[in-house]
Amino acid sequence: QVQLTESGGGLVQPGGSLRLSCAASGSIFEVNVMGWYRQAPGKERELVARVTSGGDTYYSNFVRGRFTISRDNAKNAVFLQMNSLQSEDTATYYCNVCEGLCDPSHDYWGQGTQVTVSS
Repeated sequence: QVQLTESGGGLVQPGGSLRLSCAASGSIFEVNVMGWYRQAPGKERELVARVTSGGDTYYSNFVRGRFTISRDNAKNAVFLQMNSLQSEDTATYYCNVCEGLCDPSHDYWGQGTQVTVSS
């Protein structure tokens, strides 16, 4: 079993920045895709960004150019640098990691970290 520990959320003013971190631990055999999702109150969870084991990245349109995802394979960690934050970015952010072929039994979620953008 894999455990994900997130950190870095908080309260920030519009236009500010935050950096989220997520570290995987436990019985890890082959981390494949690592990513971040978010869920705002009353809305469905949505993909923010993801990065493959080979370093290929994908960003949702609403964060492209403002957020940067990166990973440290040696530490099984993934990061999300968030710049130019807007009130619409307020949500709980979840780390997601999958192993091997990314089948459901090897798909893991963090507990979530709150990001609030407000003046």
